[in-house]
Amino acid sequence: MRLHTFILSAVLLSGCSASSRPLPNSHESPEVLARAVLTAIEGRDADALLALALNKKEFEEHVWPELPAARPERNLSVNFVWGDLNQKSNATLRDTIAAHGGKKYEFRSIRFLGETTQYDSYRVHRESELTVKESDGTERQIRVFGSVIEKSGRYKVFSYVIDD
Repeated sequence: MRLHTFILSAVLLSGCSASSRPLPNSHESPEVLARAVLTAIEGRDADALLALALNKKEFEEHVWPELPAARPERNLSVNFVWGDLNQKSNATLRDTIAAHGGKKYEFRSIRFLGETTQYDSYRVHRESELTVKESDGTERQIRVFGSVIEKSGRYKVFSYVIDD
């Protein structure tokens, strides 16, 4: 009976569309995500920071189908849109590591200064701002990633692009 249940579960899960699956390496709240980002920044761990953000496959499967840019009349390819976003995100991430890498920040809170856009299966929260406490006890606001995607009750960095 257990094997039957396992096989049935595997068949059902394999048939799930991307719109119903949570994103890999996502977190249960924006706060937990922010703490993970701060830990990776402190360790100057670019690989961990990249894993906390959307990758090309996730963008193609989960995000792209619902974006207005994906409409045929827009005549934009997923590769073009992803390439532009990824290039900007990686450049900003390098700057963020240079400016904040190695610093130990104690997380206090997160808020989103920009709008939140609702799509069919996900939301994008824009202009993330963290309140942190520095090692000398000073509290301040920092922006170390841009947007956050919320999907299936889980959170992941959409990109590291910080729009000022």
